[in-house]
Amino acid sequence: MKASMRFMMSVAYVLCVAVISNAQHAEHQQKQTGNAKSEQKDSHRHDGHAEDVNKRGDKVMGFSHAKTTHHFRLKNDGGAIEVTANDAKDTASRDQIRTHLKHIAQKFAAGDFTAPMLIHSQTPPGVPVMKRLKSEISYRFEELERGGQVRITTNNPEAIAAIHEFLRFQIQDHRTSDAAEVEKEPK
Repeated sequence: MKASMRFMMSVAYVLCVAVISNAQHAEHQQKQTGNAKSEQKDSHRHDGHAEDVNKRGDKVMGFSHAKTTHHFRLKNDGGAIEVTANDAKDTASRDQIRTHLKHIAQKFAAGDFTAPMLIHSQTPPGVPVMKRLKSEISYRFEELERGGQVRITTNNPEAIAAIHEFLRFQIQDHRTSDAAEVEKEPK
């Protein structure tokens, strides 16, 4: 009787371990599925946000994001916002880009960051410091062959950090895949 009792207890123990292990595996699978669904929701939410950014951007900037390319460059002394027409023959987009960037350079110099706030539906990081230090930051429009750029420069380390924060946000929100690090200057 003792041997059969020990056998029964061993079987019960093995069954308990199997049930617990099975439950833990099921819980792990459920968490994995939940995480995947959550990541998928976040991805769709971000895709929706990106689509909204593009729609608002087209309206605010006056040209199509689909016909143009944005780049945001971090430099030792600040950075640059560069926009070019994808097609060299698309002079309408080129001219709209130039008009917009000239306007942006003037607005930013005056501490007016309404355009990026309208496009992104929030105040981009770095903007409060850039507004406060506006007299120490230069915004210069420069023509490029197919568009233009706003070159942002300063000697103030706090302003440089804010400009970099602002440009990194732009890289992320516009999904440009530009480098988030400061570009190395040619020697």
